[in-house]
Formats: sequence, structure tokens, C-alpha cells
Amino acid sequence: MKWVWFVALAFTVFGLDIASKSYVYQHFPLNGVFPVFQNVLGIDFSISYAANTGAAWGVFAGFQDFLLYFRIVVIGALLGYILFFNKEKKLLYPFMLIITGAIGNVLDYFIYGHVVDMFYFKFGSYSYPIFNIADSAIFCGTVWLILVSKKRAAHKQSLS
Repeated sequence: MKWVWFVALAFTVFGLDIASKSYVYQHFPLNGVFPVFQNVLGIDFSISYAANTGAAWGVFAGFQDFLLYFRIVVIGALLGYILFFNKEKKLLYPFMLIITGAIGNVLDYFIYGHVVDMFYFKFGSYSYPIFNIADSAIFCGTVWLILVSKKRAAHKQSLS
């Protein structure tokens, strides 16, 4: 039964990512900014279609093909780790989030020629880089892994 929830979460994240990118790509002009809410506790949120040819925050934008191959290798390595080496079931969900997000961004390369980013937050005078659901899944999965690792380290330390 746990696999049902695992697969359902993966398909939900993937489906929302693909649907949101398709909608933004078809209905929003490139670099257009459409406010959703402004100055709610000092936060502004907008939808803005940005074509990202790099990695996070547009880093390595000139190396789009390298990034594609790198992402595919990372996806393969994570899948291999989960299938053949991971013995902890609690790590399946964070790895699934990372893999699903990475697949979503790789798929963008083949569909659009770039990653479609759309969520734009501004915190006071700080503009957070534009991101998408796949990026959020990767971020959440990574934070989850870090928290699990810290908890495990704290537990081992308390035993010694």
C-alpha cells in the first residue's frame, strides 16, 4: 500500500509540473510579470515566464547540453542507488522528489529547448530567482535528506 502513495505523489508532482509549465508557456509572454498578490506581510508573488537555459539561478547557462547529460547521469545514479543500495525506506520519498523534479526539468529541454520557470517572489527589496514546481521538488527532497541525515547523526551521537 505504501507504494501506491509513493507512486501517487510522484505522478502528482510530475503532473503539476508539466501542466503548469505547459500553461505558462502557452499563455504568458516571455519575461512578462503578472502579479498574483502584493505586499502580503512584505511579500510579492507573481507569475513570470522565464526561459532558463542553465541550472539553478541560471548558473552555467552557456553549458545547456552538458547540463542535460549531467542531469540524466544524476537521475540514473539516484535511481541505481534507490534500487540497489538504499536500505532505508524513509529515504524513498525525498529521493523521489529529487528524481521527479530532475526528470521534469530534463523533459523541458526536449519540449521547449529550455527549462520553463514561472514562480517569482519578492521579499521586501530582495527578488528571489524565478523557479518552477520541479525546482521546488528538488529543493524539498534535498532539505528532507539533510534533515534525515542530521537526525541520524544526532541519534548516533546520543548513543555514544
